[in-house]
Amino acid sequence: MKRDFDLVVVGGAMAGAGVAALAAADARTQGMRIALLEPKPATAPGPGEPLDLRVSALSHASRQLLATTGSWAAVEARGAAAYQRMVIWEERGDPAGGDALVFDAAELGEPDLGCIAENRAVQAALTESAAGHGVVLLRAGLATVTAGSDAIRIATDDGREYRAGLVVGADGAGSAVRTQAGIDVRATDYGQRAVVTHLRPEHPHADTAYQRFLDTGPLALLPLADGQVSLVWSTTPELADELLRADEAQFSGRVTVASAGVLGRLEAAAPRASFPLRLLHARRYAAERIALVGDAAHTVHPLAGQGINLAFLDAAALVDVLGDALAAGDDPGELRVLRRYERWRRAEALPAIALLDGLQRLFSGGDELKSRLRRGGLGLVQSARPVKRLLMQRALGIAGEVPASLRRAPS
Repeated sequence: MKRDFDLVVVGGAMAGAGVAALAAADARTQGMRIALLEPKPATAPGPGEPLDLRVSALSHASRQLLATTGSWAAVEARGAAAYQRMVIWEERGDPAGGDALVFDAAELGEPDLGCIAENRAVQAALTESAAGHGVVLLRAGLATVTAGSDAIRIATDDGREYRAGLVVGADGAGSAVRTQAGIDVRATDYGQRAVVTHLRPEHPHADTAYQRFLDTGPLALLPLADGQVSLVWSTTPELADELLRADEAQFSGRVTVASAGVLGRLEAAAPRASFPLRLLHARRYAAERIALVGDAAHTVHPLAGQGINLAFLDAAALVDVLGDALAAGDDPGELRVLRRYERWRRAEALPAIALLDGLQRLFSGGDELKSRLRRGGLGLVQSARPVKRLLMQRALGIAGEVPASLRRAPS
């Protein structure tokens, strides 16, 4: 069956644009004919536009993906903010006390722990990189995918039809690719909503991220390059509604108290938004001529900001597997090839998903015994240097089986 493309990526958000850009830029796969199916490809924010509410904490591995694809300069120009420290404490604890957990880049000999970047800027830079490397942008939505033994047929919602060797489902938690491939998911509703906005702190954030575990869910303050902080407050739907309805003075008071005044008074600096939180994990990451990446494969709680970092590791691992298959003369869309990707990423992602889910459950609820256990656990990790070091390395994406394109050159 004649193929129009070797690879079609469905979904042009950060994960999908990342797969397309990396596959097009990597020497092992850049000969593939690649298309990115996205009805509204991201465009770069204009000069002077305020930062979008949705930002991500990018690990070193994620930053390497952006550098490899030639996307990092554009993201950095939009004010990506490196942070050196992260302070984590429990509601009844003290952020400056012995039961707080402090991650510091200096402990690893690293310049920083990562950076806070605007999602829209990352998505636009990767899309531009993909197009610059020859990826065809198909400005349409997906209608159907039908896998065959030699190719997979993609029908778009504007009536076009294409044949490809492989389809990558990067179309989010509600993935149509996953659904049409008949892949089931395990899903859990956390019964929480995340309230996001930007705030002006009274005191400088000093390139430090803060996370306080409240009984109703974690509150995170992420440092931005302009001196403001990004708020991600995961809480009950009822409290989320109250926070969205509150006037600016009321909201500023609520968030200042909830953050224990760690940065002094916090003033609202942007509109507020909220979104529901749930855990989702696909029972398979691959089917015949189909692979899933990012939220289509796994959606995690935002408490550690690992969602996009897991997605970019998916993207790089998939490109590694495709490159190896091409080098061996194999068809990269065959299920036996895609199973290698699935085994690799499930082995790496499952422990991270279990850890994040376990932390969310442990750090929820107002039971005094649980509170003491939480404070004790944070203090124990703080004093257990090897454990703490491993956690930091994992969060930075420099431990475990790191894909070849994201590995650092030996120093």
